[in-house]
Amino acid sequence: FITAKDQDGFLSNFNLSVGITDEFMRALDEDEVYFLRNPRSGAVTGSLHARDVFNLIVTQAWRTGDPGLVFLDTINRHNPTPHLGAIESTNPCGEQPLLPWESCNLGSVNLSNMVRDGRLDEERLRRAIRTAVHFLDNVIDINRWPLEETRRVTLGNRKIGLGVMGFADWLLKLGVPYDSEEGLRLADEVASILEEESHRASGELARARGNFPNYPGSVWEKKGVPMRNATTVTIAPTGTISIIAGCSSGIEPIFAIAFVRN
Repeated sequence: FITAKDQDGFLSNFNLSVGITDEFMRALDEDEVYFLRNPRSGAVTGSLHARDVFNLIVTQAWRTGDPGLVFLDTINRHNPTPHLGAIESTNPCGEQPLLPWESCNLGSVNLSNMVRDGRLDEERLRRAIRTAVHFLDNVIDINRWPLEETRRVTLGNRKIGLGVMGFADWLLKLGVPYDSEEGLRLADEVASILEEESHRASGELARARGNFPNYPGSVWEKKGVPMRNATTVTIAPTGTISIIAGCSSGIEPIFAIAFVRN
């Protein structure tokens, strides 16, 4: 699996990632072996030397761009609905950790439009976030579902993933270098606003429309926080929609001032 892309043209349009556990990382740190387990039963079926495997992953990532890493134990520590089961993977493009059969309902705010008088237009950003949360919640209800399993789990958790695009363009308009401490501070500020305002908007929707059906037993119920959506934020690459919007993609830097797209 790690060396799959050594075959010319094989899986060339797929993003591949290796699922990494805390057990593997401890073995890597301590230069020991880790156990291979049957994913269905958890039974040990063999062992490998962690550093050999990690070095192979690094080599292949350098050679072919894949595989990436998915830190499964870390993801599950932030699973909003652990009573429904463990998250085993992300969606195919890697943006959002999801339960089996769950769908990925994403949207992004164009930060390059959030500048006023050389500063972040926070009021406009918060207004856009609230509108987008409402929009994405409506998307879940209007969807036509390809599979009954997908319909059931998506309507049960109502996960949405609002993110940003145009981040590099936004920094250019503010006159802030991408690789600067100020750039990091602004990223932190925007991320905080995105999380805070999307949670507030989802909470207000919950009071008007009800919590997501799987709310009982979720982390939100334990916190006593009403939520219409089990998740609200996802930072996605926005490859296609940033082209449509005419802005830089996701939170990535601008890789070239001018380029030709074929």
